[in-house]
Amino acid sequence: MSAHHAVAVVGGGQAGLSMSWYLRQRGVDHVVFERDRIGHEWRDRRWDSFCLVTPNWQCRLPGFRYDGDDPDGFMAGAEVVDYLERYAASFEPPVAEGVTVTRLRRSTTGVFHLTTSAGPCTADQVVVATGPYHDPAVPRIAERLPAGVVQLHSSQYRAPDRLPPGAVLVVGTGQSGCQIAEDLHLAGRQVHLAVGSAPRAARRYRGRDTLAWLEDMGHYARGIDEFADADAVRLRANHYMTGRGGGRDIDLRAFARDGMRLYGRLRTVDGPAVTFGDGLRADLDNADAVADGIKDAIDRWIDGRGIDAPAEARYVPVWQPGAPVGAIDLAAEGVTAVVWATGYHRDHRWIEVPVFDGRGYPTHERGVTSCPGLYFLGLPWQYTWGSGRFAGVARDAEHLCAAITATRRRQVTEGVSWLAGTPTETYPELDRLAA
Repeated sequence: MSAHHAVAVVGGGQAGLSMSWYLRQRGVDHVVFERDRIGHEWRDRRWDSFCLVTPNWQCRLPGFRYDGDDPDGFMAGAEVVDYLERYAASFEPPVAEGVTVTRLRRSTTGVFHLTTSAGPCTADQVVVATGPYHDPAVPRIAERLPAGVVQLHSSQYRAPDRLPPGAVLVVGTGQSGCQIAEDLHLAGRQVHLAVGSAPRAARRYRGRDTLAWLEDMGHYARGIDEFADADAVRLRANHYMTGRGGGRDIDLRAFARDGMRLYGRLRTVDGPAVTFGDGLRADLDNADAVADGIKDAIDRWIDGRGIDAPAEARYVPVWQPGAPVGAIDLAAEGVTAVVWATGYHRDHRWIEVPVFDGRGYPTHERGVTSCPGLYFLGLPWQYTWGSGRFAGVARDAEHLCAAITATRRRQVTEGVSWLAGTPTETYPELDRLAA
C-alpha cells in the first residue's frame, strides 16, 4: 500500500470509529488502520461472563446511541461487539482491518509517514486512537512463582473451568480483579485475593443507579482542567462495581464473610511462599469511605433540589479483618493458579515524535499535542471521566475534528497544504470546508 490521506486514524475501536464518523460528516478524506478487526479489544480481552459496568444508556457513540430495550441494563461482551459492528455498518467508515502501524514519524516538511504491515502511507494529520491498554503489566516477581503454578494476566482469563482444579490467587482489586474474583467465587472456587487501593461505589442509591445521579449532577461533564491535581486524577483507579446480574455492588467484605480469603497488597514471592502488606483494613475502610462520599454528594443534590427520592440506610460493614496475614504457602493452600489483575503498560515506542513526558504519557490539551497535526483520542480522562468510554468519547472526537478541520481551512485560505506544501486541488473536500 502506498497512499496519501488528509487524516490517518490509528485504531478502529470506539475512539477511532467515533473520529471517523465526524470526519465523514465533514467530508474529510481519511483512513482508519485497525491491526485486527473492529471490536477486537472487546472480543479477545474479556472473560466469558464479562458485561459493561456502565449502563447501556451511557453508550452514545456519535450518531448511534444505544437503541435497545434495556437502557438500564449492562451489555455483555458479545453485545458490545455487535453494537460496534452495527455502528460501523451504519456509516461504513474507511477501515483497513488487519493492518498494523509499526512506525510514525514526521518529516521536516510536516508530512507524517506511517509504516504499516500493508506498506507505507503518508498523511497531513494523524489521530492516535489506540487507547491506553497496550501491554499486560505483570510484575517481575511473577518469575519467582513455582513452575507448576499456572499464571495469567486478567486479559487472558476466560472462565473458572479453564483453570486447573484448586484454589486461585487473584492479585489486584481494580474493576477486572474484583469481577474475576467474583466470577471464581460464584463458581465455588477457593479464592485468595490480594487487595489494592482501588475505591468502590454503590451500584444503586436512593432508587436509581448511582451513575444516573452523577450524570444529572454534571459529574461526567466536568473537565480535567477543573481539577487542581489533574495528573493525579488521570492516575486514579476506577471505582469497582459490576453490571452482572442486572447490576450490583461488589462488596469484598461480603466475599470474605462467605469464604474468600483477603490479604493486603502482594509484596514478595519466593517459590510457594508469598507475603502481603498489612494495609488490608485501611484499604477496605478507604473504599467504603469513597462510596460514602459519593452518597453524601448525591444526598446534597437531592436535598438542594427538593427531589422526591426514597431514603436509604447507609452501608454497615459485614466483615472486619483480624490480625494481618503476612504470608501464606501456595502449596499448603492448594493454590494452582494466579491471575494478575495488575493493569497495562502504555507502548508508544512506534511513535517517533517528541510529544511524551518523562513517564511516557503523551502531553496534550484535550488530545491536541504540541506537534501540529498529531492528536490522541480515547485516553482515560483525556478531558472528562467518559473520555475513554462509550459515554464521552464522542465529545472528544468532535473537539478534535474541529481542530483538524480548522487546520485544513487554513490550507484552503493559504492556497496550499499548510502541512505538506502540496496543491489544494489534491483534496477536493476542502472546497466544502471553505464554504
